[in-house]
Amino acid sequence: MATAISARGLTKVFRTATKEPGLRGSIRSIFRPQVREIEAVRGIDLEIRRGEVVAFIGPNGAGKSTTIKMLTGILFPTSGEANVLGLVPWRDRERLSYKIGSVFGQKSQLWYHLPPSDTFNLLAKIYEMDRAEHEKRRDFLVQAFEIGPFLSQPVRKLSLGQRMRCEIAASLLHGPEVIFLDEPTIGLDVVARQNVRQTLKKWNDQEEATVFLTSHDVGDIEYLADRVIIINHGQIVLDDKVKNLKYHYLNKKIVDLRVAGEVRPPDIKGVKVLKQAAAGLKLEVDTEVQNINTAVATILKECEVQDITISDRPLEDIIAAIYQREEVAP
Repeated sequence: MATAISARGLTKVFRTATKEPGLRGSIRSIFRPQVREIEAVRGIDLEIRRGEVVAFIGPNGAGKSTTIKMLTGILFPTSGEANVLGLVPWRDRERLSYKIGSVFGQKSQLWYHLPPSDTFNLLAKIYEMDRAEHEKRRDFLVQAFEIGPFLSQPVRKLSLGQRMRCEIAASLLHGPEVIFLDEPTIGLDVVARQNVRQTLKKWNDQEEATVFLTSHDVGDIEYLADRVIIINHGQIVLDDKVKNLKYHYLNKKIVDLRVAGEVRPPDIKGVKVLKQAAAGLKLEVDTEVQNINTAVATILKECEVQDITISDRPLEDIIAAIYQREEVAP
C-alpha cells in the first residue's frame, strides 16, 4: 500500500529568551540576552500508509502538536525531512492544502458570526470545487454529522458539540486524502463524542482516507485507530497496532468478584486488593508472580463466589503506565 505520510529525523528546536527577575535582570537581558533552546521534537521517523487511522498520542508537551504543524506545513523543521502525499509540507504548503484537512480542537475555522452553511460555501470557492460535487459532499456530511437543524444558525449560538461537528464537516468538505485531527472531541459530552466517532469511522470506511489523530480520550483511540504511536519528550517510544498494545502489558489481570456472606480478601502472593465493598472485591493479579488459574482457584476456595469477571487492564491504565515508564527512563 502506498505511503501517505513519511518523516526521517524530523526535529524542531525552539529558541526562547530567558530573563532574571527584577530591574537588573531586565537591563542585563537587553545587553546580554540569554537564549534557551527547547527541543520539542527530536529526530522522529514516521511511515503511515494510505487509509490507515493512526493515533499519535503522548502526555502534554510531548511534541504532538508541533509534529502536526510541521506535517501540515505550518512550521518549518529545524532539521530532517517529511513527505505528505508526495509533497514537502513547508515547501509545497499551498498545493498540499488542497489534499489535506485539519481540525484543531481549540481553534475554529468557522466564521463566528455567520452560519456554518456560509463557511461551507466559502470553502467550496476556496477549494475550487465543482458545484455538483460540493452539494453532494455537503449533503452527505450534513446528514452524517446530523447538523442540518442548526446549519443556518450563527456559529456563536451553537453549543460546543454542535460547533465541533461543523468544524470536522468543514474540514472534510473538499474530500481530503489525509485528515489531521488534533483533540477533535475535547470538551464534548458523552453523546456528542460518540456521534463524532461514529461519523468519522463511517467517513473513513467510505473514503479510505488517512487519519492522523491526537487525543487524550482513550475512547477515541479504541474506537477509531488501527495503530498507535506514542511520543514522549519529542521521541517515539512505542509504535504498534492498538489491538497489540495490551499484549505488551498483560502481566496484570483484573478480577471482579461478587460474593455471598463475609468478604475475606485472599492472602495470595501476587494478588492485590484494589477495592473492597460489602458484597464484592476487585483484585489485581500479577501473572508474572502468580498464575491466574491458581489465583482464581484459591479465591474460589476461600470465598463464596456468586459471580466472577476476569479482564485485562483498561487501555487507559496501560497508556498511563507507558508514560510513567518513559518519565523515569534514563
